[in-house]
Formats: sequence, C-alpha cells, structure tokens
Amino acid sequence: MTTQQTLQKRWLSPSEVEAEFGFSKSFQAKARMSSSKSTLPFSKVGKFIRYDRFKIDAWLEDHAI
Repeated sequence: MTTQQTLQKRWLSPSEVEAEFGFSKSFQAKARMSSSKSTLPFSKVGKFIRYDRFKIDAWLEDHAI
C-alpha cells in the first residue's frame, strides 16, 4: 500500500492508527473505555474495531492545549 493510498483510506484498524497517529493499542483500548469527553471515537463491526480518520482528526482538534 502506498502512502497516497493510506492517506485516502477513511476507516483505520488499530494497527493503522498506531502507525499513523502514534496511539499505542493500549492507549486506544483505554481511550475507548473512557466514559468522558475524552473517549476516542470508534466503530465496532462484529469483533473488529475501526476508527474513522475524520473523527480522530476532530477529536485531536477538540483536545488541543
């Protein structure tokens, strides 16, 4: 998969989020379970977790200091 294809992909697996955004899988799991505004947005299809690239970008903007 080329860099261009990666940039165009909307739904990311936990491994892809780790590679692209630097969030470890451990952090992702903790952030998914959080019951506050800091909950990392995700979707679950069966047993698979997927992250919407656009929602992660918005989440990062909302949590900027």
